[in-house]
Amino acid sequence: MFQKIVQEKFNILKNKQDVLVLGIESSCDETSIAVVKNGREVLSNIVSSQVDIHERFGGVVPEVASRNHLLAIDNVLEKSLKEAKTSLSEIDAIAVTYGAGLAGALMVGVSYAKALAYACRVPLIAVNHIKAHISANYIVDKTLQPPFIALVVSGGHTALIRVDDYVNQTLISTTHDDAVGESYDKVAKVLGLGYPGGPKVDKLAKLGKANIEFVKKPSNNLVFSYSGLKTAVINYVHKLKQGNCEVPVEDICASFQKHVVSELVEKSLLACKKHNLDTLVVAGGVSANSYLRELLKEKGVKNSVKVIIPPFEYCTDNATMVASEGYFLIKNGKGLADLNLTADASINLKYSNQLEE
Repeated sequence: MFQKIVQEKFNILKNKQDVLVLGIESSCDETSIAVVKNGREVLSNIVSSQVDIHERFGGVVPEVASRNHLLAIDNVLEKSLKEAKTSLSEIDAIAVTYGAGLAGALMVGVSYAKALAYACRVPLIAVNHIKAHISANYIVDKTLQPPFIALVVSGGHTALIRVDDYVNQTLISTTHDDAVGESYDKVAKVLGLGYPGGPKVDKLAKLGKANIEFVKKPSNNLVFSYSGLKTAVINYVHKLKQGNCEVPVEDICASFQKHVVSELVEKSLLACKKHNLDTLVVAGGVSANSYLRELLKEKGVKNSVKVIIPPFEYCTDNATMVASEGYFLIKNGKGLADLNLTADASINLKYSNQLEE
């Protein structure tokens, strides 16, 4: 009976003029709930971060993350509805991240979303976390429309994606090994910088000189690879320590970051050229990196490519992007889930594949 009711409401929403979507995000260590109107207008965005909790462990502890999601989520919902000046009775649909991420953390959000959808008798929309990051750009630039190229950079993904329309994308390139965010964390760890690694490396890179060549210039194609660079940095540091030499942390950070960011920028602009598209959007936590933002904008102007980068609050995990993605799924008749929806920690990018060497 429930599914029949929400199917009818889902069909109505496809043609409704104004749609309020409540988004829920709990894939890692941020508990976030947002209310977004028509996929682009943010009415609220509440994020409860666990960074301080996990910093003492040197990384996210899955069980600790799950428990803290449980402790925070009720309060986050209350604050989100209050900030949006609305109530659950006015919400048209519930969108939730069901993958990828930490299994236990995802289960908290998915279970909560299912309970809300059932209680409110509204459609439950299943959202792919990575696609949601791309949708954050629809909030940033309200005129943005596909097609365009998306650079996805996070702790688990590094990819170039052609966004063909609001629900269909093509994966054109990805990493052969480590993701860029993972490499930042590992370099930070060997330098003793702690967690989270990316912001710490970015900060110290501004104080150093990019005068160390760890590996040769990356090849002129669209494939990403960071395992060799990461290993070269680790070996360089170990060699200095074995020789009782001073470790130039700032210079190492600057040199590592220059190589990584230069490759991301060059390959992104190359993808735009090869696919004859003049708009590039950036998505994922690493898009908060200051040097990446600076160089992309500079090179974008020189190459006549419009570059869109979300503000910091929409770079890291947040529920506005989930609600936005949910809206566009609804409008295209996609994403409706039932109460059997489960968390999928290992969900991949799930795009049509057109990898380019």
